[in-house]
Amino acid sequence: MAQTRDNRTISQFKSRLLGGGARPNLFEVELTNLPASVTFPWQAERFGFLCKAAQMPAQTIANIDVPFRGRIFKVAGDRTIENWSITVINDEDFLFRNAFEEWTQQIAALDDNMGSTNPASYMVNAKVYQLGRGSTVASTNNAGDTNVVLKEYEFIDIFPVSVGPIDLSYESTDTIEEYTVEFAVQSYNVTGAGTEG
Repeated sequence: MAQTRDNRTISQFKSRLLGGGARPNLFEVELTNLPASVTFPWQAERFGFLCKAAQMPAQTIANIDVPFRGRIFKVAGDRTIENWSITVINDEDFLFRNAFEEWTQQIAALDDNMGSTNPASYMVNAKVYQLGRGSTVASTNNAGDTNVVLKEYEFIDIFPVSVGPIDLSYESTDTIEEYTVEFAVQSYNVTGAGTEG
C-alpha cells in the first residue's frame, strides 16, 4: 500500500521557524582575562567588539570497527573536541595581537623553546554567546536594549595553538587588517536552548 504525506506549505514552515531563525551575525565572544604571565593589558569589553568571527564548537565521536565473521560491527569510541577559531580585527595599537603573541611566547619561547610547564599557568576559559534578535526567545520584538542569549558555550582550559598571519599588500585598499587565532580546547559547558544549566 502506498504511503502518503500531507503537503508542506510556506505558512506551515513560517509557523515553525521560531524567531525567524538564529542569525550567525548575532554573537559575542567573552575572553575575560589572559594568563597572569601575559603582561600586555587586556581589555575584555573592547575585545568583545573587535572579535568579528567565532564558531560554536565542533565535536567528533570516533567509531571503533570490530570485525565479526566478515562483517564490521561499529561501536562508539572516544569523543574529541576540535580546535576553536576566532577572527580578530586589528587596530593600530596592536593590543590584542601583541597579547596573543606574548601568550604563545610564554608557552614556547621563540629563541630557546622554553616555556611554562604548569598547564594552569597558560590556560584560561572563554565563552561564546549566540544571541537572539529579540529580548525574549523566539521574539523579534526587542523591548529592551539587550538581546536574549539563546545558547552559551563556555570553553574550558583553552590556549592558543596558532596566531594567524596578517596579509599585507599594496593592492589591499578599503579594508582593515584581521587575523585568526586557533585555540586547543579541553572541554566545554553548554547552557540555553533546551539544555540544562
